[in-house]
Amino acid sequence: MVNAGFPLLTATAAVPAAGAVLTAAVPAAKRTAAKWLALLVSLVTLVLAAVVTVRFEPGGERYQLRESYAWIADFGVRYELGVDGIGVALIALTALLIPFIILAGWHDADPLETKSSRWRPTQGFFALILAVEAMVILSFEATDVFLFYILFEAMLIPMYFLIGGFGDRAHTGSDENAAAQRSYAAVKFLLYNLVGGLIMLAAVIGLFVVAGTFSLTEIMAARADGSLDMATNTERLLFLGFFFAFAVKAPLWPLHTWLPNAMGEATAPVAVLITAVVDKVGTFAMLRFCLGLFPEASEWATPAIIVLALISIVYGALVAVGQRDIKRLVAYASISHFGFIIMGIFAMTSQGQSGATLYMVNHGISTAALMLVAGFLISRRGSRLIADYGGVQKVAPVLAGTFLVGSLATLSLPGLAPFVSEFLVLVGTYSRYPVAGIVATTGIVLAALYTLVLYQRTMTGPVKEEVRTMPDLRVRELAVVAPLIALLLFLGVFPKPLTDIVNPAVQHTMSDVQQKDPTPEVEAAK
Repeated sequence: MVNAGFPLLTATAAVPAAGAVLTAAVPAAKRTAAKWLALLVSLVTLVLAAVVTVRFEPGGERYQLRESYAWIADFGVRYELGVDGIGVALIALTALLIPFIILAGWHDADPLETKSSRWRPTQGFFALILAVEAMVILSFEATDVFLFYILFEAMLIPMYFLIGGFGDRAHTGSDENAAAQRSYAAVKFLLYNLVGGLIMLAAVIGLFVVAGTFSLTEIMAARADGSLDMATNTERLLFLGFFFAFAVKAPLWPLHTWLPNAMGEATAPVAVLITAVVDKVGTFAMLRFCLGLFPEASEWATPAIIVLALISIVYGALVAVGQRDIKRLVAYASISHFGFIIMGIFAMTSQGQSGATLYMVNHGISTAALMLVAGFLISRRGSRLIADYGGVQKVAPVLAGTFLVGSLATLSLPGLAPFVSEFLVLVGTYSRYPVAGIVATTGIVLAALYTLVLYQRTMTGPVKEEVRTMPDLRVRELAVVAPLIALLLFLGVFPKPLTDIVNPAVQHTMSDVQQKDPTPEVEAAK
């Protein structure tokens, strides 16, 4: 049913959007009030996301809570929303992480000195975070292709300012050099994603020319009943236009190089916003738009994409092993993890796609836990270099313990949430592409190497003089980390709440591409 009752999906995105405006308007002298307002808005959004999750019926229609209104009628563009199980899971992830991001960045944008009573960096910082939240949530809800494209591109603007205007204060060079590095990272992020977006725009226009509508549901229905039959070459070109943009956002090798710069120069909470929230739009869109709109082209491109995903897995993990910068290590680890996600999507099995969706959620939680604790560590020492640490567990045992749990989650230790998703991806891939499944397991071995070596070099050994007086986690920091670790443990032993929501949506996606799980080959007993 469309437009029945309260527009819940619109409200879920409108609340953080309105909150961004209100936070930005708080007077310059009221920095603390702006922080509390932003946190309150994020909690209200979390409540609305919980209502969306509760009201969603996994066994019901594919797209639920639908809304559709005329927008740009002359061009056939509608404000059209709807959620499936995959969208619900990612909306819940986004709404869950934003309060922790705000709490973790509580002091990250406080001005070092007040040069003008009109300068409001704190208000701007939190307003931009809320703006990103609104756009990401709406992108998970959009079922009009043009509306999705607008959101896909618009979220780049607040992210550009968050990276370039509110960079990490822990750096080894001069202030001028740090500003130049932040500017470089922000511009690189923007240019890479804008190029991908421009190519996608051409594909969006081409899709409209072929289909006569931007409505995802109408196009998919027309393809299902045979009234829309794309020429093979046309479908493949349109697929490549969409996939390129999503592969940049994801990011997939060799389009990944903007991510280490962006995460390295951003504050830790903004780094989490990039990789745990914004980048998920790319992998989500591969499932919803690439597979949904272009099933034949998706199958055609699968072998090449599997190869690129494998390169991402191994390359990202290998480069992470050699990193000297904590945040860049986490960035390259994320590139490896996104390789697993994309491999699971294009394995074209229900286990692979369920695992990929779970991986999006679990990677968001585990990366948030590790990166935010790393941010707390870096803020105490004032350095991102691994070599500047040692013996932290002796002076700050709680910080070291939470850092260890985040590290173990990153390497997908059994009992923690990422293990379930990584296992499903590998099983799903192996059942159709055995060689790819075997090669991908090297990413697990390398993950154990870079995470455990990171912990050993920073937390164990003799206590370095610079960390001897390092304080342990404070109450606010514990309030950030403890719930994330609890979630990692809970979903690690009981993933059923997530799988119940995700699996029906995955079956719809498998039906879109007309794929069935391979039948296991069992030798007859002799």
